[in-house]
Amino acid sequence: MNEDASAAGLRSHLDEHNVKYLIPSFVDMHGIPKTKMVPIAHLDRMLGGSELFTGAALDGVPQDVADNEVGAHPDPNSCMIVPWRTDSAWFASDLWHEGAPFPACSRVILKRVLARAQEMGFTVNCGIEAEFFVLQESAAGPGPVSTLGDLEKPAYDAVRLMDNLDSWLGETVDAMNKLGWDVYSFDHEDGIGQFEIDFDFADALTMADRFVFLRVLTNEIARKNDCFSSFMPKPFADKAGSGAHYNVSLADTSGNNLFEIGNDRDSRGCELTDLGYQFVAGVMRHLPAIQAVAAPTVNSYKRLIMKGSTSGYTWAPCFVSYGNNNRTNTVRIPAGGGRIELRSADSACNPYLGIAMMVAAGLEGISEQLDPGEPHRENLYLKSDEERSKEGIVWLPRTLEEAIDEFEKDSLSKAVFGDLMFDAWREHKRAEWLSYLNHVSDWERNQYLKQF
Repeated sequence: MNEDASAAGLRSHLDEHNVKYLIPSFVDMHGIPKTKMVPIAHLDRMLGGSELFTGAALDGVPQDVADNEVGAHPDPNSCMIVPWRTDSAWFASDLWHEGAPFPACSRVILKRVLARAQEMGFTVNCGIEAEFFVLQESAAGPGPVSTLGDLEKPAYDAVRLMDNLDSWLGETVDAMNKLGWDVYSFDHEDGIGQFEIDFDFADALTMADRFVFLRVLTNEIARKNDCFSSFMPKPFADKAGSGAHYNVSLADTSGNNLFEIGNDRDSRGCELTDLGYQFVAGVMRHLPAIQAVAAPTVNSYKRLIMKGSTSGYTWAPCFVSYGNNNRTNTVRIPAGGGRIELRSADSACNPYLGIAMMVAAGLEGISEQLDPGEPHRENLYLKSDEERSKEGIVWLPRTLEEAIDEFEKDSLSKAVFGDLMFDAWREHKRAEWLSYLNHVSDWERNQYLKQF
């Protein structure tokens, strides 16, 4: 619903689809949607921000129990008829507090960055590559939905892809297309029971809204088929992890892609404009801090390793580096140029915050006309630490703790998040890391229980 976002036009659209219930949804700091459902009779009231929430009850909605509630202000342009229950309509929402946008709201944070881009004359477009596992429970634990035997290297396997098509996968693709997302490909990935669905890019705010909704959609359709989806970055130690690569470009007010070189020549050979390289340089400058947000969990850093998959390399980035179509770089310029891909972002990210950090860094690179240096075309996995060190290539943060350290010391973090969310984010993530350290794992028991 974006042709006519007026209240009358919206009501007509909802009546046409026999909608009974409204879902003004916002996200907590993890990107998990929260809501109160509203009967259709109260549409006008809902659009005015009637639904109030106690922020202190939620992660990353930093409020004291004595504070006035935050209210969900739905974006009429984001309206989606819920595919698995068509009597309901979903609205991405901003949080407001005491008559103004709540500065620690994830969606408001991204909108602030996009407003800065607009001031500079840019529209930000984004695509997110959705990777996830779909599994079913069994006596042996979670496993693939397909009853066919597992392959050592299942990437792009046609037979197992089609084996899922008549159930959850076909329904998911159909639902996405019915929403107007334009799925253009989907495949079986390198993990057993792992899939990727690629759909058309949109403006950055719309893409973040859609990715949040996609995680709900895939799981609801999977549950109808007696299975479940998981966007956990690394659910199995011996299988590939799930990324959510951000593919970003800037456009002018006429919609022209400002990263496409057209007939111009790119001396660096990545088919990217000077403006695009400046954007890359800004991202490179702040990449370790961005990492804390784009890969936000303890588990995220078990994906970002060179090996750890039975089929060979993990295909995950490990270094602060950029290059052309070379997938060993964290910042990649895919074949054909015209966009910049952040490969370290994973499927558990809060897309509003992750995209906000990446775009803010890129805009800084443009403002300061930064130079990223020469791109890396070689396989960085094959270089020794000594070789990489001589070339100034450093590792990305290798644990959540290291990433939080980088986030805290980078001035961009507070500039993007604001004081409230900056403090809430780092405090929560510190507590998450400490909880992990205090947990006694199976590895520790296997290693030490009978050793001493």
